[in-house]
Amino acid sequence: MVSPTPPDTTPADSAPSEHYIRCARLSKVFKDFWMRDRVNAVDSIDLDVRRGEVFGLLGPNGSGKSTTIKMILGLLHPSSGVISVFGKSPRDVSIKNDIGYLPEDSYLYRFLNARETLDYYGKLFHQDRRKRQNRIDMLLEMVGLDKVQRRPIGEYSKGMQRRIGLAQALINDPKLLILDEPTTGMDPIGTRQIKDLILHLKDSGKTVLLCSHLLSDVEDVTDRAAIMFGGKVRRSGSMDELLTRHDETALTTPALSEAETEKLLALLGQAGVHDVQVKQGRQRLENLFLEIVENAQREGIATAGAGNAGQVAAFLTGDDSDSPDAEKQQAARVLDDLITPTSPAPAATPAGKPAGKPAAQAEPAAAPADNVLEGLTRPAPAAAPKPATPSAPVTPSPSKPKADQDVLDDLMG
Repeated sequence: MVSPTPPDTTPADSAPSEHYIRCARLSKVFKDFWMRDRVNAVDSIDLDVRRGEVFGLLGPNGSGKSTTIKMILGLLHPSSGVISVFGKSPRDVSIKNDIGYLPEDSYLYRFLNARETLDYYGKLFHQDRRKRQNRIDMLLEMVGLDKVQRRPIGEYSKGMQRRIGLAQALINDPKLLILDEPTTGMDPIGTRQIKDLILHLKDSGKTVLLCSHLLSDVEDVTDRAAIMFGGKVRRSGSMDELLTRHDETALTTPALSEAETEKLLALLGQAGVHDVQVKQGRQRLENLFLEIVENAQREGIATAGAGNAGQVAAFLTGDDSDSPDAEKQQAARVLDDLITPTSPAPAATPAGKPAGKPAAQAEPAAAPADNVLEGLTRPAPAAAPKPATPSAPVTPSPSKPKADQDVLDDLMG
């Protein structure tokens, strides 16, 4: 049997645009062994994710969210429709360097520690050792795992595994970040840190596609969202368009006394507004929880969990500190410090003694920087052979390895 040719998912107009992801009439039907339609997972949906925004893909289990994400990543072929990522087919290998992906389940090697895990993923993107180590240090501090980076991943809690999974999704400094349930298993502290990180990435120009069941988290960080059910997009739009209620108005005032409240209700009654509910102000449970934890941390109470998240890694915010040019400049500065001569302070002369030595006994002057550099790169002169004697045969001395030249090459990049 010849399998049918998968549909062409490259759009007619593949020029780069403000839309990083575009889906038009996208469908995916899973078939059984006899090629009969078994599950219509995604049914003719339209989506667009714009550059520099956080887009939420929402829906209950089985609504088609994960299938849609896998088609965007090129892991599944659509049954019909058009899909493009960065204006190209999702199967185009050239776009993979610009995508970071955190799956719903972190498939990590349990016997590797955090540093080894990130080093492995950095090698997959052909990053040199210096760049990998620089980014690993920043990412571990950013996700709060720098203090437990030598522990095997298998000993991490679910929330700590999500943290290292997020770090591996950012090791390549992606333009598009796809997060599938990023806060699963995390405590409220980690959840708030992940939300703050998403907002920082957005401010740095990153594009984030967020899929989560925690609707309050999505509401806090997303610009636009699409709600799926039964493989279809039931409603989409900005947060204001989706959540604004036009049949009621909310008023927020400072705390009012009972007399002031009655006076306000009377004024509203004169205006014909009678169905009014008066409630005391109320904070969110998340804010109360974080306030209690922050007070405990200020008191110095220790914890065995992950540490506080650090600053956002510099390379994720557009800083090119790990670029080859920056590394060469840093190596040149180190070399300059090594070969620049320093003027020693004049020694104090004891009373009753001559101020210095005669010219014939004077100490040799310090060699200039050029002579030092030449001495590092010049091979050692060969020693004159000694006359052979019957009792002690001459053994030629091994030539000095060119270690100095290798060190100099490393410094110069």
